[in-house]
Amino acid sequence: MVQDDSRENTQAAFAELDQRSRDIFRRVVEGYLETGEPIGSRNISKVLPVSLSPATVRNVMQDLEDLGLIYAPHVSAGRLPTEQGLRLFVDSVLEIGDVGADDRSRIEAQIRAAGSGRNFDDALAEATSLLSGVSRGAGVVVTSKAAKRLKHVEFVRLDPAQALVVLVADDGSIENRLVTLPAGLPASALTEASNYLNHRLRGRTLAELKAEVAQNRAMMEQEVSALTARLVESGLASATSEAGETRLIVRGQANLLEDLTALSDLERMRRLFADLEREKEVIELLSRAEAGDGVRIFIGSENKLFSLSGSSMIAAPFRDSEQKIVGIVGVIGPTRLNYARIVPMVDFTARVMGRLLERG
Repeated sequence: MVQDDSRENTQAAFAELDQRSRDIFRRVVEGYLETGEPIGSRNISKVLPVSLSPATVRNVMQDLEDLGLIYAPHVSAGRLPTEQGLRLFVDSVLEIGDVGADDRSRIEAQIRAAGSGRNFDDALAEATSLLSGVSRGAGVVVTSKAAKRLKHVEFVRLDPAQALVVLVADDGSIENRLVTLPAGLPASALTEASNYLNHRLRGRTLAELKAEVAQNRAMMEQEVSALTARLVESGLASATSEAGETRLIVRGQANLLEDLTALSDLERMRRLFADLEREKEVIELLSRAEAGDGVRIFIGSENKLFSLSGSSMIAAPFRDSEQKIVGIVGVIGPTRLNYARIVPMVDFTARVMGRLLERG
């Protein structure tokens, strides 16, 4: 609430500025987004639509600094936008267009090709790589393993005490789980357990299948041996123990090492890499994008995770055929991301992922 009040106060103060001050603020931010470098009054005075002396520009920049929108990184330097200034620029000044026809066709074609055969995992990986490529940042996707519906289950013995539960989903993806075998289990019980479950799959999720088996435990024991029943239950317990977990896919971290101009930049990237290793916290941050429809933008210290690395995240949720949010796609990178280009790209990619799920 305090952050929202501060943002509203800043927007109100900015709204009272004259056009000259707004133009100078825009030039400072756009210069930073393009080069990452401070921009000085002399350079700004050369590109403004009206003729102003460097001294006049400096006076206006001081007013903007007093508002907390820009700052001088060191004495006699030009100015850079503060995080507060970047937020104001994104909320009130930035003009966000749409994704061009060529980019739309390319994104949709590549994601659909990767997801052909209903292999949604490959589509997720392709979406992440695409966003990394267009942003020169790190592409990220968060999704749940629980959304998949199964078409086949098989128990494969590894040794007398262990077996592998092979799970084949409707989208063609395959996952394996280890399960401990009951003592004295005959080889035929593995086939019997597989047949019992496959007869009841009918496109159910693991959670749905587990609930049905638990509800009909007595009936199951009438159809199969007690040892096979124990195998069915332990196999489903092992499979569902991980199925509800949320997973994170990250692509393109190497992009973040490009265009580093100072040791401070390298240190900032080192911190960001450390942040990205904290998978649980990245997932929690991305999950905040579920709070509403459309794209969410988090800048710098607005989120605790990136407070040291000074990074930004642009993210949007995507939905399944029942309009339930099942994942988030996004981009993480330095605060000087190309917001005007990346915001519509993230939004469009999320919509493509949703359409792919609806088709499936």
